[in-house]
Amino acid sequence: MLTSDWIAKSHQKILPIGLDIGHSAIKMVQLSLSDDGVGVLAFDRAPVDTDPMMADETRQQLITRTIQQMLGRTRFKGKEVISALPADKLRITSLRLAEAERFDAERALRKEAAHRFGLDARVDAIKYILAGSVRQGDELKSEYIVFATDEETIRNHITLLEEAGFQPCGIDAGPCALFRNFERLMRRQEDREHTIIFVDIGHRYTMVAFGRAGEICFVKQMAFGTARFAEDIAGKLGISTSDAESLRLKMASDESVDASTRRLVVDTLHGTAEQLAAEISLCLRYYTVTFRGKRVERAVLAGGGVHETALLDVMRHHLAIETEVAEPLRGFVAGRGDGSAERQTLSADFALAVGLSLKGTHASMSRAVPSEDRPEPILEGALS
Repeated sequence: MLTSDWIAKSHQKILPIGLDIGHSAIKMVQLSLSDDGVGVLAFDRAPVDTDPMMADETRQQLITRTIQQMLGRTRFKGKEVISALPADKLRITSLRLAEAERFDAERALRKEAAHRFGLDARVDAIKYILAGSVRQGDELKSEYIVFATDEETIRNHITLLEEAGFQPCGIDAGPCALFRNFERLMRRQEDREHTIIFVDIGHRYTMVAFGRAGEICFVKQMAFGTARFAEDIAGKLGISTSDAESLRLKMASDESVDASTRRLVVDTLHGTAEQLAAEISLCLRYYTVTFRGKRVERAVLAGGGVHETALLDVMRHHLAIETEVAEPLRGFVAGRGDGSAERQTLSADFALAVGLSLKGTHASMSRAVPSEDRPEPILEGALS
């Protein structure tokens, strides 16, 4: 951890806590800015129950208690937080408009997104970014990435954060936070000329963001995560998913599993990994067809899925481009007491939380109003 001496150094700014509420774990990271660069002020990780049948109210209470425990045992500063919306509540799509429609893009995109997702364009949160120009037949069109969610989801999320003791100052879209973490690594001229794929493989969802020249140009969110490995193993062996997950983890460090069971599990893992890799390959194909002449240079993998060797091997084979495991803190300065052992515990599944805290460097810090007087629902700074 960084010591108080380092914290007191010249012109240091403490950023909001980045909070990633996943389906199997909660990750929190808080960064700080000084003349020396970006440093890690505090971080923590805690498991949460992954039972998909758990009632929403019960799960919310569990999340609140877990966050309070994390805040009590770790040296986070202040209560300001930036959090990502739950993946299952965020809608994402790509829409195209004729060049002439760009002048009225706000109205056209909100109307189309509201129709597509069954939302109310007057009150629900609908944000967008321009991905680039694409040719459709003989016509040149503008492609937009649209992020949307309903007003109730925003309000419920803010309520959860407030009940946990936070002062929410931003709500982000997961793919944008993921991209923000690694956008700083694309500042070399050779990186800016190529496209890099950022993939976060979570417990139940996988996020894919393509970046080029410091901008997001394609986003995809898939209901496919590491939970599928245990589900498929359970189906093959006729056991519960919890037993299947225990077996999968045991095989990584224990040679006592009999050969026939081991082979069946390995084959199942590779088969499941092939399915996810095929979905990501489709994203790659869509991008190369849509944005002709834009070369994809490499892929950066984050999330808990990077710990599954079978998945990494299959991804490298399928994507056929340079593929590396994310290092969320690459380039960050180390303060006194910030030992290498501690920093190594910040594995690739902290990438999203780091990106959320980094949002504090350039996002609007207007605090969400904690009452019925809240302004129009926000997806605050998701596109910044």
